[in-house]
Amino acid sequence: MLKKTLLWAVLLIGVLTEGRAQQKTVARQWNEALLEAIREDFARPTVHARNLFHVSAAMYDAWAAYNEYADTYFLGKTVHGFTIPFEPNLLPAGTQADQEKAISYAAFRLLNHRFANSPGALTTLARFESLMDFLGYDPEVTTIDYTSGPAGLGNYIAEFVINYGLQDGSNESDSYLNQVYEPVNEFLAPAEPGNPNMTDPNRWQPLALDVFIDQSGNVTSNNTPEFLSPEWGQVSPFSLKEEDKTTFERDGFEYQVYHDPGPPPFLDPENGGGLSDEYKWGFALVSVWSSHLNDTFEEMIDISPASIGNLDIDNFPTDWESFRDFYDLLEGGDPSPGRSVNPVTGAAYIPQMVPRSDYGRVLAEFWADGPDSETPPGHWFTILNYVNDHSALEKKFKGRGQIVGDLQWDVMSYLVLGGAMHDVAIAAWGIKGRYDYVRPISAIRYMADQGQSSDENLPNYNVAGIPLIDGYIELVGEEDPLVGENNEHLNKIKLLAWKGPDFIEDPETDQAGVGWILAENWWPYQRPSFVTPPFAGYVSGHSTYSRAAAEALTLFTGTPYFPGGLGEFVAPRNEFLVFEEGPSQDIILQWATYRDASDQCSLSRIWGGIHPPADDIPGRIIGETIGVEAFEFAEELFGDDPILGTEEDVSAKVNVYPNPVESNELIIKLGGNINPRQLQLLDNSGKRYISKEFPQGQINDEIRLDLSGLTPGFYIVNVLGNNWRAVKKVIVQK
Repeated sequence: MLKKTLLWAVLLIGVLTEGRAQQKTVARQWNEALLEAIREDFARPTVHARNLFHVSAAMYDAWAAYNEYADTYFLGKTVHGFTIPFEPNLLPAGTQADQEKAISYAAFRLLNHRFANSPGALTTLARFESLMDFLGYDPEVTTIDYTSGPAGLGNYIAEFVINYGLQDGSNESDSYLNQVYEPVNEFLAPAEPGNPNMTDPNRWQPLALDVFIDQSGNVTSNNTPEFLSPEWGQVSPFSLKEEDKTTFERDGFEYQVYHDPGPPPFLDPENGGGLSDEYKWGFALVSVWSSHLNDTFEEMIDISPASIGNLDIDNFPTDWESFRDFYDLLEGGDPSPGRSVNPVTGAAYIPQMVPRSDYGRVLAEFWADGPDSETPPGHWFTILNYVNDHSALEKKFKGRGQIVGDLQWDVMSYLVLGGAMHDVAIAAWGIKGRYDYVRPISAIRYMADQGQSSDENLPNYNVAGIPLIDGYIELVGEEDPLVGENNEHLNKIKLLAWKGPDFIEDPETDQAGVGWILAENWWPYQRPSFVTPPFAGYVSGHSTYSRAAAEALTLFTGTPYFPGGLGEFVAPRNEFLVFEEGPSQDIILQWATYRDASDQCSLSRIWGGIHPPADDIPGRIIGETIGVEAFEFAEELFGDDPILGTEEDVSAKVNVYPNPVESNELIIKLGGNINPRQLQLLDNSGKRYISKEFPQGQINDEIRLDLSGLTPGFYIVNVLGNNWRAVKKVIVQK
């Protein structure tokens, strides 16, 4: 069976054949060596986000040390209290060949340190040495005297980044083990019915498996995996700000949380008060969407950008109750309208009708990044590399200025994306550790054990029970095939759902399908040796990683669109799904923009049974903020290199009225025949409330914004073109 990593390689080869067949830069080659190392290591998204960032920053510094415009990140700086001495005047002037050599030694030394104890170390370390040999560098050169030349500079950078990592709060020296965290719930054994051990339905619960195989395919000795990185909020970040950090104390430990979204909906098992209904609705939705993963292929949907994508952040729900209007409970998906025309080519997007069951299963598997996983942050590096290889990409920073050289483009883009992924790991896992929120397999089975909460006049009523939904969540009746020989299951909860791994003997030929099952036996769409990631749900790491990456790529490339207005991934018929046969036909995942891909990733985790909606939207919002912050922080390091271009301020050609705004509408009038590509409305802290994109070549002389729902205060209108910007302050008094 083809794995996703191989499929990405096939896709990239196709792009290179059609586009520019170019020599990969040394930065790209070391990035790919790192991604391979991650696939052969334990699946630890926090640890590998940090690895991706530290290696990217080390390569960037090795390049920047020889660049007359760029500033370094580590070299000559004090970063979170750790100083890396460096005297630039002592470094001899260098060429691109010197940059490449310094990059290689920095990456080689750092990677050898980070993966020395990897389960795949035998092949991984040999791969690193083979790459050094291929590039013509001697691995035995170990001097850290940066004045001696590029090899010494690379080794020097690696030495200090290694030492920095040993005191950055990650607990690397003790194998990243948890320091104080302990789960409040006893384990759940998914192979056994129900959830008899759960005492707090709002908190995370470990799983006891017959065999635990992580998302990278590693069999571990501990079949009840511990919570991964609940204290990761302590780790030193890239661009996260102190003013966005909150400290919470629990069990004598101070949990550091950036961009705290507040608590998720909790269940009140005694009285059913508070946000209990939203808790129950969210986890019931996960069960209902599981019914879409069938093997009958009756429901056909269009999965092209003509019908899916094009969501603005102002479409996101703003309170827990409005989540019901955003997610389609019965049919799946969100209210995205799609786009009729590819704004880059001017041609219409071609509809792609596929079975909804295939779409949901492919999404769940593609975005899960496993097995043989580079983890979610690494997955976005594969997407970045796909973009960088595309024949339609113009390597212009922010879409302006001159064409940037391949090496400069790679080290700059890796720094931006690596910094964003690292900060997401810190923020999202800080929140996970702080709120310690329950996963669907625990919540659904727990509620089903209590009964139903819809009707006091029906059997098996309990305020903490799962809500009944006709055709999807019902009671087992006397004539029901599930009732049992002695009616032992009478009035239990049954679900129309994916039937689970017990119905698959041979993954190459079998499908579990969808049918009525006892809720006590519900499984997410995952392997029985994995079931659910070993950490809390809230907030979704996939949602946060993906939105941050989408924003970073949008800002770096200067356009929200994939090159040519279309990104694609092919899941071949009956070759892509890992733990059951499928899909039934070739499925081409398609995205117009990076945000469309991000939003699709978020929904995939609901179809996969991994997250309820409550985990999703806060992650998307936090990810957007982090992606912008990471880009802007990195941009300051890039300096005023003339090839990067400049933006003209055309604020005089833009008028906003009325100002102050005393109604719900703001009008932006554009003069001088200028053509915007994006408009943003932000508050003084930089939080984005409205973001609109405009197709290329479409002239807009007047834009109207609906400000209903905004609180009074000062706001900023930011209008962006390809080589210009306009900034206007607005007072809202309504």
